[in-house]
Amino acid sequence: MPNTPPPDFASLSLAEIARLAEEHRLPPVESWNPQHCGDSEMRIARDGSWYHQGGLIGRAAMVRLFSTILRREPDGRFVLVTPVEKLDIAVEDAPFVAIELKAEGEGAAMRLAFRLNTGDMVVAGPDHPLRVEHREDGPHPYLAVRGGLDALVARSVYYELAQLALAEEGAAPGIWSQGVFFPLEPAA
Repeated sequence: MPNTPPPDFASLSLAEIARLAEEHRLPPVESWNPQHCGDSEMRIARDGSWYHQGGLIGRAAMVRLFSTILRREPDGRFVLVTPVEKLDIAVEDAPFVAIELKAEGEGAAMRLAFRLNTGDMVVAGPDHPLRVEHREDGPHPYLAVRGGLDALVARSVYYELAQLALAEEGAAPGIWSQGVFFPLEPAA
């Protein structure tokens, strides 16, 4: 249920996190194509805060609920969609923020799980790759969540990833999760 408070991430094993992520049922937003379109007057700030008409949405349950009906359109726009309406929503960077990391294993056997600001949990791997975009203001790490929706990896979590990468022996700094290597530096 989207309105159920998220479990305590730190107390969960990676197997429990993977099970919970698999069980998390989302509405079939990809199959909804309503005719009515408009503007939600909502915005998701770079830090993951949600706003409506300029005011902060302070109820976590509301943010969790809205996040379940968020979709990325083929043209790159973000929308909130139900069976009867589709409303644009402004997103400053990524719609989610990965705020907590849990790692198990070493090397190619490592698995990384992330808790998002919405309480959702995602295990990085083939279906949820990590990538780092390098810009003038530094690295911008992202985790693919679903359907073209990404989570910006919070700076503190990125530093944890960097520490894990530095602990690994290898030519290029990077991190493994579910048998996939994710480089943290741009290719030379």
